[in-house]
Amino acid sequence: MSRLPVSPVTLAALAAATIFVALLPIFLYRRWRAPFGLNRRGAILGIAVFALSAMLVERALNDYLLRQNAAASEWLSDPLAFVVYGALAAGICEEVGRFIAMRWLARRNTDPTRTDGTALAYGLGHGGAQVWLVGVMVQAQWIAFGVLDNRGQLDAYLGDLPAGPLMRIHLLLASLSPATAGVFVIERVAALVFQIGLSVLMWRGVQAGWRAILPVAIAAHALIDVPAAMSQAGRLSLMSVDAIYAVAAIVVAAVLIRFPSRASRAV
Repeated sequence: MSRLPVSPVTLAALAAATIFVALLPIFLYRRWRAPFGLNRRGAILGIAVFALSAMLVERALNDYLLRQNAAASEWLSDPLAFVVYGALAAGICEEVGRFIAMRWLARRNTDPTRTDGTALAYGLGHGGAQVWLVGVMVQAQWIAFGVLDNRGQLDAYLGDLPAGPLMRIHLLLASLSPATAGVFVIERVAALVFQIGLSVLMWRGVQAGWRAILPVAIAAHALIDVPAAMSQAGRLSLMSVDAIYAVAAIVVAAVLIRFPSRASRAV
């Protein structure tokens, strides 16, 4: 099979982007730990909830409805239905898990000056798990595929794959460029910002005893996922999705800075 090698510049850019994204939540946790009163319990719970809600529950639901259930799969083949389902599935699974976790943490919160610090710690855990499990590990796999392809060893390594999927992997590798690394950074940083913002929103709603906070959080999460779902349905270009997420992440970050943690004001 003829192949186009992945350039060393592209591999270096992808590796640098992956390392940056991998270290970002760790750096932010260490940087914010003292001024915002972050604690390990919130971060660890965030990691656990993302792994359970997104990687287990949501994936099992998607596998059943999109593959195993013929009637549901046929209905979801409609682009509009797929966009609505894709946005709501992620929102419901993750936000229900986040709500339960926040209620549990709220019962153990004894220092009111650390309210938002707990939310930030949880958000970094939840978002950091997403960065690693959905971003870093997948990107590292593609980098490894690129190295093997350049050495002429990829076909042997993926020898059990049928010709169709193997060809698609070669085509995806051929499409990689340094710009791909930039897109990856934008997507993962934006996702981390959204997770932190959603965690602060949920935490303040729980602390205030706002009964509508769960449906509001689900709606907010679903709205964030709409562009990605539209891209998967072929209704929106990847460039447009990245532009939307870049702007939205800046807005969310500006709101978080404009209304900082009560812990930071108390320091």
